[in-house]
Amino acid sequence: MLFRQFFDPLSSTYTYLLASAPGREALIVDPVKEQVPQYLQAVEQLGLRLVRAIDTHTHADHITGLGDLRDASGCVTVMGAQTRAECVSQRVGDGEVLEVDGLRLQALYTPGHTDDSFSFVLEPGRPRAVFTGDVLLIRGTGRTDFQNGDPQRSWDSIVNRLFRLPDETLVYPAHDYKGWTVSSIGEEKRYNPRIAGRGEADYVALMRGLKLASPKLMDIAVPANLACGQPKAA
Repeated sequence: MLFRQFFDPLSSTYTYLLASAPGREALIVDPVKEQVPQYLQAVEQLGLRLVRAIDTHTHADHITGLGDLRDASGCVTVMGAQTRAECVSQRVGDGEVLEVDGLRLQALYTPGHTDDSFSFVLEPGRPRAVFTGDVLLIRGTGRTDFQNGDPQRSWDSIVNRLFRLPDETLVYPAHDYKGWTVSSIGEEKRYNPRIAGRGEADYVALMRGLKLASPKLMDIAVPANLACGQPKAA
């Protein structure tokens, strides 16, 4: 399998490019608008054809590259069924499987960070990895205080959905702020300080007490991302 991980330093966002092999059809997860030229360069140099661009949720800290990638490559833009982004070409439901030239990604509805958050499991028959967006981070979890986030739904998504995956399943989040690039379900069960050794009530109280400042680009990013990162036509 071909796998590439990209990093946007301004928003600490990870973007993932996947294909079954060089020269094949490909998909990309959580692209950042400013990094689109880099993705397209990789696609060209690897001889790929980009056919799907996926956002795990409506991001509040960067502008998505979905629209720019769609215009440059003709790819289908994908988000979960709950998204309010009318520009998205395909909305996937919980349990739905996307198939791209030998790769399979299963959509899991994992709300809590936002109410439109999805995770995507690579090869769901024998899970190899899961792209968790912001709901589950490496040794952390996504905030739950905007875009209809909810700490109880976050707990349920993590503990009763993601933690049901095999322990060896690799965890690839949409962000990291400490330089970690990958974890696993087993690691997060044991070492995630917001989850390990806690009950649901403890987690809810912790998340409600964080009192975090709003993301700097939130007022710009959310409206832009509802338009797939592009200006609305006049």
